[in-house]
Amino acid sequence: MTEQINKLFKNLETNKIKPIFAENKNEAVKIVESMLFDGAVITWGGSMSLIECGIDKLLREEKYNFLDRGRAGITPEEQQECFKASIGADFFFCSANAITENGEIVNVDGLSNRVSSIAFGPKKVIMVVGENKIVPNIKEGFLRVKKIAAPKNCVRLNKDTPCAKLGHCVSLLNNDNPDISDGCKCNDRICCNYLVSSLQRDKDRLHVILVNEDLGY
Repeated sequence: MTEQINKLFKNLETNKIKPIFAENKNEAVKIVESMLFDGAVITWGGSMSLIECGIDKLLREEKYNFLDRGRAGITPEEQQECFKASIGADFFFCSANAITENGEIVNVDGLSNRVSSIAFGPKKVIMVVGENKIVPNIKEGFLRVKKIAAPKNCVRLNKDTPCAKLGHCVSLLNNDNPDISDGCKCNDRICCNYLVSSLQRDKDRLHVILVNEDLGY
């Protein structure tokens, strides 16, 4: 591991967040599989990082009880039931928008089921994060959302936002250091709730599997 990752892992441990290193996507899948048990109730926040690793396919295996909030044909009412059931899940899987060298995890949501599950509910939260998401500090984490994560996710989700057209948050046109609430005011905005996970009370409830490859947005 690099000096940067060693520093990050030390700070995650200080923050009572469990760090795990995976050399590549295949190793990440094996690590996740070793953590699960038959009949486990599992849900996720939707994540390109998980999809790129193939972890989403693992979670859908019949031996697990996977609450799939994004399955084809799901009704809004069924999706709401998935969100409610996730509070008692054994595992919640997601990625992160950014992770700082100080061991802080930055996530930004529109619907906000992801940030709510990270903060409270599921017994274990497993974040699979590519090394491309490491940033020096929280400020750079917020900027990463405005410059990379939000625009790419808005394109992926077919959102009618300025960042989907510009390739970056509209707030950056005239300001190199915008506030988190700056930007578009449209109904499709996905930067509604910001969560920074730092020092935890419940030791090792949050796990970070850091993959030594670029993953997701």
